[in-house]
Amino acid sequence: MKIAVYGATGMVGSQITAEALSRGHEVTAVSSTGKSIEGTASATAQLSDTAAYRDLGKNHDVVVISVPPSRTGGDHQEYIDAFEEITETLIPARLIVVGGAGATEVDGVRLYDTPGFPEEYKAEALTSGAVYDMLTSVSGITWTMAAPAPVIAPGTRTGNYTLGANSPAGDFVSTQDFAVAIVDEIETPVHENRRFTVASEK
Repeated sequence: MKIAVYGATGMVGSQITAEALSRGHEVTAVSSTGKSIEGTASATAQLSDTAAYRDLGKNHDVVVISVPPSRTGGDHQEYIDAFEEITETLIPARLIVVGGAGATEVDGVRLYDTPGFPEEYKAEALTSGAVYDMLTSVSGITWTMAAPAPVIAPGTRTGNYTLGANSPAGDFVSTQDFAVAIVDEIETPVHENRRFTVASEK
């Protein structure tokens, strides 16, 4: 398959890229700097560049967006606006969005609304929730949102993981196993037009 990965140099996007390459897929690494990654084609694009997104969607089977909103005080509305443009851009490629755990739910309540949710992560969680709500209301595109466990960090690729729907599947997932789950979904879609969550097996 031909897969374009936005955020291919990031903590999660780099692992998705590596996993896809290891399985023989053709990967285009998309970043704001156009940094080259061995084994991939490279493309320079901002998330807000609708024309670039449209071109990538025409020439790839899947577009993965692994780009978080600003974590340095930038305007999250720009991120939401970019996704509004993306959801209105009809492309043949499937869209895979890496979401956040904070917008997943426990007993129907989003994590960001539960007592004790860390204030420093709330803005990002609210933005991720807004993007998820946007995706659930669109038509004409095929999308999937993959959300990690509340704690995600580099670790070991075991190839084993637990899946959930809208609730966390566990407390922790390695970036490597999260990437395995995403590439598995790319190869064998079972969560079209819905969200799934991933945790590493204990």
